[in-house]
Amino acid sequence: MASRVARIQGLKLAKKQLRRKQLLAGTGTVAAVSSLGVGILGAVHGRAQATGQSISAPPQATVFTNTDESHTQFIKTIGDSARDLAAKNDLYASVMIAQAILESSWGQSGLATAPNYNLFGIKGSFNGQSVSMATQEDDGTGKRYTIQAGFRQYDNYTQSLQDYVNLLKQPMYTGAHKQIAATYQDATQFLTGRYATATDYNTHLNTLIDRYHLTDYDRPASWS
Repeated sequence: MASRVARIQGLKLAKKQLRRKQLLAGTGTVAAVSSLGVGILGAVHGRAQATGQSISAPPQATVFTNTDESHTQFIKTIGDSARDLAAKNDLYASVMIAQAILESSWGQSGLATAPNYNLFGIKGSFNGQSVSMATQEDDGTGKRYTIQAGFRQYDNYTQSLQDYVNLLKQPMYTGAHKQIAATYQDATQFLTGRYATATDYNTHLNTLIDRYHLTDYDRPASWS
């Protein structure tokens, strides 16, 4: 009897630990990709907290695996919408797509999949909808700690992309707009320490943009 109880308790503990790992992975736990942070921490703590739109830590190192069909499909799924929204709002579609890849682990994180559709790890609520998950944060020095946080929940990717654009309309993100950032590298550099506290955030975004030729989406569709 005692051994049976012990086995049951062991199974419950294992399930609890697995669920915790899934939640952490789903909201952006980083393995090999380190020092990626969140907008509410570090130097931008006051501003991000005031807007109520802080950003979760980015996703797993699987983001940087070799290109496969699912990666190509994810880019195609959001690419045209990102191109259109970016062109209308003075933004770089390449940066938008790269952030979606990085923050959602190619749309495969628990936060990005149905029923949440949150591609950018934006916290808070959207039209009264939110989901609570565990997430790891970066204190700006590379040290990570876990918190429970509410994240915006959308009906589809389109809402997530549009909400990201609305977020970048805030004055604190003006430097990521084309009228100020002459290149996508300038935009990713500006986002480093603002959208994310990590000092190498732009490096990861630039790698994705270059590797997957995301600048194709910075041009009109007829030019691609």
